[in-house]
Parts: sequence; structure tokens; C-alpha cells
Amino acid sequence: MSKNAPSMPSRNQTRPASALRRRLTLALPAAAVLASGTAGAQSAWPSKPIRMIVGYTPGGFTDNMARAVGEPLSRVLGQPVIFDYKPGANSLIGVDMMAKSAPDGYTLTTVIAAHSANPSLYAKMPFDVMNDITPVALSGIAPLILTANNAFPPNSIAEMVAYVKARPGQFNYGSSGIGAAAHLAMEQFMMTHGLKMQLVPYKGTQPALTDLIGGQIQLLFDVPLAMSPHIKAGKIKSYGMASEKRLPGYPELNTLAEGGVPFVANTWAMVLAPAGTPREVITRLNTEINKILATPEVREKLEKTGVLPGSGSPEDTLAFLKSEIARNGKVVKAAGIKLEN
Repeated sequence: MSKNAPSMPSRNQTRPASALRRRLTLALPAAAVLASGTAGAQSAWPSKPIRMIVGYTPGGFTDNMARAVGEPLSRVLGQPVIFDYKPGANSLIGVDMMAKSAPDGYTLTTVIAAHSANPSLYAKMPFDVMNDITPVALSGIAPLILTANNAFPPNSIAEMVAYVKARPGQFNYGSSGIGAAAHLAMEQFMMTHGLKMQLVPYKGTQPALTDLIGGQIQLLFDVPLAMSPHIKAGKIKSYGMASEKRLPGYPELNTLAEGGVPFVANTWAMVLAPAGTPREVITRLNTEINKILATPEVREKLEKTGVLPGSGSPEDTLAFLKSEIARNGKVVKAAGIKLEN
């Protein structure tokens, strides 16, 4: 053999290489299984905290409804639900933030009836109310109650309609904001009965209630949770609930229909997610929220605040939202209400 010829590996050098190849070949399926399991664990939902955007200040109806669902949801899902307050522009700021978030099930928002009026109130919307969001679940419906200042002469709803109709433009009514459920309820009530009154808008229920008690306004629609203590204390009077029947939590409050003037008006709360959120996540959220709303503890808690717990599938929630957008759109157009962005 030539001195410069390459030497062949010995049999002892070959064996370890072959054994290594065999070990690597056997190890590949196990590694693939391990990698697959890790990916599955990473994709499991939820694996981190969920953000619930609230488009109003803490302590109000929207916040209460967000927490009524969100706090039990955190226990069921095993992840914290973090409440993030983004008030302003009739909830547009908060909803826009949610709509532009990643559609991964980790960003939600709770909206109220004003959300369905916004497409008609604003000339420009920062998001598409139907195409940029996915309805998850209807959390609850809260019928409104019509109240009056004690010095206002009519003592029944039938008397009030006749009295105001005979004196067009002489009286003021308040609302918690332009485009709020209370505002649109009164506009619809006036259209139905041919009444004319002046709107005095407030930034929230409390200042409107203060002026109702003081006599600066004569009438106010709002939720019974805010109004009932003052009715019981004799500071204001009630004409009745704008509902088909008495509320379980407020059996002492009669309905407007019982006074001979049937009328239904309410606000409501709904959970939304960004468009494109996986269907299985929406279904899971809807299922868990409906279970929460059906528990005796939550049902009793909501009924005590004048809220009828919601229910239904995501499709039911979408259909409800569409009907509310159409209904409020007619009221806004007929009343000529507009808001600036």
C-alpha cells in the first residue's frame, strides 16, 4: 500500500457511528411526539389572563355587568379576567380598542344598549359594528322605570300623557347622556304618544337624578337600581316599569301597562370579541357565560339590581344586536339626534 493512500476506518471506528445513527432514528418519533405535545399545550385556550375592556367609568351599570360575568368566568377558566376601563365617546373608545386587538380570545369587551345606537348617532365610526366584532353572549336585560319630580301634578302614567300632550314643549326630561338608552326610550315614548318635551342631557345618572329631585327636570327614565331607593324614600314618584311584567327583584313596582299605557324600554349588556376569534373559543365563552347566568347566586344578584339574566347562542346574540341596531336607528333618525366624533 502506498504511503500516501488514505487509510480505511477500522471496524471499531464504524460501529459507534452506526449505533449513533440507530439511536437517532429511534429517537426521532419520540421527539416529534414531544414537540407536538408542547405545541398543543401552548395553543390551549386560555393559557394567560383575559382582558375585559369596559367603555365606561368604574361602578356603573356596564362595570357591574362586566364583573357579574367576568369574575365567575375567571374561576371557571382558571385564568384572571382583568378589567380595563376605557371610557369615552359613548363606549366607542373601548370597543374600537377591542375590535383592533388580536382575535385570540384574550381581549373582550362588555357593551350596553348605547352600542347599538352608535352607528346611527355618529357620522363616522372607527370600526364596522357588524364586521369587526363577534357577539359572544347577552349578559342581561334591564327594563327602565319612568319617574317624576314630586311636584309634577300627574300622579299616574295615563294622567301624565294627557297632561304633557296638552302642554307641548313646557316640560323637561333628563337622560344620563345623549344617545343613552334613557334618552332613546323617552324619544320613542314621545313619538308613540304625540308628546313634546325638552331634553336636558347629563353625564351620568346621578346628576340627572339630583336635578329630578330638585325640580330642574320633571321626568327621567333610568334603571330601577338607581331610582328605587329614592322612590322608597319618597323623594321622587314612579309611573311604572317599562316592562311586560313586574321584575322579580322589584315586585312592588307596577308596570306602565298596569297603568293603562303599555310601553317597553330597556338597556342591556353584551360581551363582544374581535372578529376572527376562533369559533371554538366563542362557543366555550358563550357556554360558560350562560352557565354562570343560570346559577342561583348570579341570577339572584342580577335580579336584585333589576336585571333579567340573558341567555342564548352566539347566533341569538347577533340576531338581538341586529334588531337593536335597526330599532334604535329608526328612533335616532326620527328624532334627528347626532353626535360628533
